[in-house]
Amino acid sequence: MSEKGLLEKDEIFSKVLRAGRRTYFFDVRETKAGDYYLTITESKKFTHDDGSFHYKKHKIYLYKEDFDAFKDILVEMTDYVIEEKGEEVISERHQKDFKKEPVDSNGESSSENFTDLSFDDI
Repeated sequence: MSEKGLLEKDEIFSKVLRAGRRTYFFDVRETKAGDYYLTITESKKFTHDDGSFHYKKHKIYLYKEDFDAFKDILVEMTDYVIEEKGEEVISERHQKDFKKEPVDSNGESSSENFTDLSFDDI
């Protein structure tokens, strides 16, 4: 089978979720026997000091016989996280609203002299 034929066979149904430095790929693929299964791939971009970058990928293969149990546990776990910690994202990146600003000798925030820049889009 040609490479194009293999690609067409692999691309049965796909969705992409971009989430900051992470991208999640959801792909329906076909087994040799002609049945379908799901792959979920997490791809995370890492940038080096010299500006070059690489991606680390992690993949899960999920077969139909496991769908119901997987869905049940996924829903249970995500509900637990939301119930325990709420929907607000709390991380270092999102902590700027919660951190106390350093104050100079005049009682003013020293961050007033700086511009808040995000380097994610560079």
